[in-house]
Amino acid sequence: MLPERTRTMYIPSYYHNLNQAEIKQFLHANSFGILINQSGGKLLGTHIPMELVEEANGQQYLVGHISKANPQGASFGSTAEVLAIFSGPDAYVSSSWYDTEEVPTWNYIAVHVYGSIEVLDEQELLASLDTLVTKYEATMEQPISLDNLSAKTLDQVRGILGFKLKITDIQAAYKLSQTRTAKEKTQIISALEKCPNSKSIDIAKAMKNTRS
Repeated sequence: MLPERTRTMYIPSYYHNLNQAEIKQFLHANSFGILINQSGGKLLGTHIPMELVEEANGQQYLVGHISKANPQGASFGSTAEVLAIFSGPDAYVSSSWYDTEEVPTWNYIAVHVYGSIEVLDEQELLASLDTLVTKYEATMEQPISLDNLSAKTLDQVRGILGFKLKITDIQAAYKLSQTRTAKEKTQIISALEKCPNSKSIDIAKAMKNTRS
């Protein structure tokens, strides 16, 4: 388990999720995030997939890559802290679904991951790319494999910079109407399930899981 730190993500206690197994599952299912760091005195961010891996000693990493042309990579390898942000479903919650007068709000799931960046060597990069491609090609009708790509195509790997983010802390906010009554939660779930968008339905499902 990661050590507790002063929360830098604003999370009221009733929305703060400390269930490590649940958070790991979330990160595996929502691996496309935003990597944020400082380089040249500026805050930089890149939207990329980052896969959660765990070594035998329990140390957790996020593994990913960016283009070598991306100025964000200039500070990779330093001890400066970086932040990776992952978002789950979110949904507008109408206060008309409550039993008492109140302002509307928004339900959501978000996870912030903190750590430092280590640069991958070529073999580590190729291994991480193989893992990434294998994971997402698994459901394809005609899955590709790095083993079947030509040397010319694989040469594009020379243009990317692989990294692993050594995780020092994970902070998770699951805002799912925890402060409402049991009756109101049932009403909110029912209303969300009738909304014509998948994110509202996913929030309703998350609320059911939390309630159970």
